[in-house]
Amino acid sequence: MKTNDKVIDAREIRRKLGVNQQQFWSELGVTQSGGSRYESGRNMPRPVQQLLRLVHIEKIDINKIKREDYEVIEYLRSSKPALLKELKKEAKAAAKKNA
Repeated sequence: MKTNDKVIDAREIRRKLGVNQQQFWSELGVTQSGGSRYESGRNMPRPVQQLLRLVHIEKIDINKIKREDYEVIEYLRSSKPALLKELKKEAKAAAKKNA
């Protein structure tokens, strides 16, 4: 585990969201019984941790993500970082305006 990785407490996140296990875990493609095991201390695979962070912490609708979106971001990150920074800034301002 990287030193900047944080341990995710799925049960605490679910409780703060006020949803039951079925609602919480189904958004990640995990069964209620599997989620219950993770909440009880069973090791959560890294891909599930990452999905949990994206869906329930970052509030990203993973059903809307397309591979080309990721490819564009990776291209901007490696080839045009200043443009990516500016686009992020504009997107954040637009999101606040629409909220």
